Amino acid sequence: MATQDEMEITIVSDKGQIVIPAALRNRFGLKPRSKLLVYGLDDAIVLKKLVLPDPKEEMEKLWKKIDKKIEKYGELSDEDIQKEIQKVRSRRRKSKQS
Repeated sequence: MATQDEMEITIVSDKGQIVIPAALRNRFGLKPRSKLLVYGLDDAIVLKKLVLPDPKEEMEKLWKKIDKKIEKYGELSDEDIQKEIQKVRSRRRKSKQS
């Protein structure tokens, strides 16, 4: 719950914009272009900071996983990939026929 010294009054503009007080922006690390989830809860409007994953960081994690799999199982050839594609397609055809 917010303390009284964190409470301030803000005004909704003609465009529906509000100003979040600087103390709260600093406390929650809000910068220009920060993403917020907005929803109504009972008689309140709730703003929740969204922490979205960094795409570059996520790709690096994915490549590390791929590299580990390659170390463990070796690289796939184009022929191996085509064989796996055919297996999946064959299974799908069989499941549709059932």
